[in-house]
Amino acid sequence: MNICHHCGKEVEIKKILGRKEACPFCRADLRCCLNCSFYDPASYNACREPQAERVLEKDRSNFCEYFVYKKALGAADVKDMKNKTLDQLNNLFKTT
Repeated sequence: MNICHHCGKEVEIKKILGRKEACPFCRADLRCCLNCSFYDPASYNACREPQAERVLEKDRSNFCEYFVYKKALGAADVKDMKNKTLDQLNNLFKTT
């Protein structure tokens, strides 16, 4: 499931995402840092990919070679992550 960073609606992507691709609902650029799986505001240049060139306008289309569309988590994925995290926390406090 691909979600637009601007409007939050699900966007179907069937092919390689071109630089000029826009959201069919709000017309926001889809191939931008805010939709990339490497985007992380806490990282240097807001990108976890160390070799990527700096992009100033994170909401605008760019030529980054490392772009990978960020996948949104479904309800089942969130539940699995929650259970896994709880199990790990419980294991921390087990006495043997």
